[in-house]
Amino acid sequence: MAIITISRELAALGDETAQELAKVLDYRFIDKRTLEERIKSYGVTGPKFDKYDERKPAVFASLSQDRDVYLHFLKSAILAEAEQGNCVFIGRGAGVIFRGLPGVLSVFLTAPLEIRIERVKSYFHCDDKQAKQIISRSDRDRMGFHSSLFETDWRAPANYLLTLNTGYLNPSYCAEIVKTLLTRTVDPGVEAQHTKRLKALILGHTITNHILYEKGVSVHFLEAQVSEDKVELLGVANSKALVEAAILAAQEIAGALPVKSEIQVVQEYNVVN
Repeated sequence: MAIITISRELAALGDETAQELAKVLDYRFIDKRTLEERIKSYGVTGPKFDKYDERKPAVFASLSQDRDVYLHFLKSAILAEAEQGNCVFIGRGAGVIFRGLPGVLSVFLTAPLEIRIERVKSYFHCDDKQAKQIISRSDRDRMGFHSSLFETDWRAPANYLLTLNTGYLNPSYCAEIVKTLLTRTVDPGVEAQHTKRLKALILGHTITNHILYEKGVSVHFLEAQVSEDKVELLGVANSKALVEAAILAAQEIAGALPVKSEIQVVQEYNVVN
């Protein structure tokens, strides 16, 4: 069992490479449409989805509660797909969500600007100036999406296990490179760790969902971190009563694991609605 995440510049053959990789490995290909359908099934539709999906949000949108709702259910959709095993994700911050998880190969696809321009001209039937504008807007949006929602640098090499230049490598060759890397780095021991850590990640998100959206307990920036011996709640709340409610709700899902709170109590804390 393994997960591969593909991040890509516009016109760096992201879809083509991810689809080829999924075919070669017999993995499921998880794209925008797949995740969008899952997110819509949670009731997140229309403007909320379009406003944030791999876009740089406006200042007020980046502070809005809608942002937190979108990010929460984006994670829900990605984790639900990952739970089924062996998948190739393209975009949507999947590499950040699975950062540090054993058995995850994070790949970044790039290409020289001049090659990207020619590809965009072919895709959109436009001239050089328009192609440069389209590329610039796409790069700005993807950088803003990762910065606003995940507080990470989209292009930073340290965020990826492997970077491939599709200006010189075709999707088929890229897929073979990733397949070779996968077979050499993901052994049964890594797979066991992957399964264990992924279950903990999913449990933590399930607890967060239960507290916020099933019990309606208002804790800002809530995160439930699950380890072998406890569940730890992080976040900011307006009162001790909310913290206690969050602990009780978490315990309903955590079962035998004790729940410890590190939620900070800050009076009159609010976000933009």
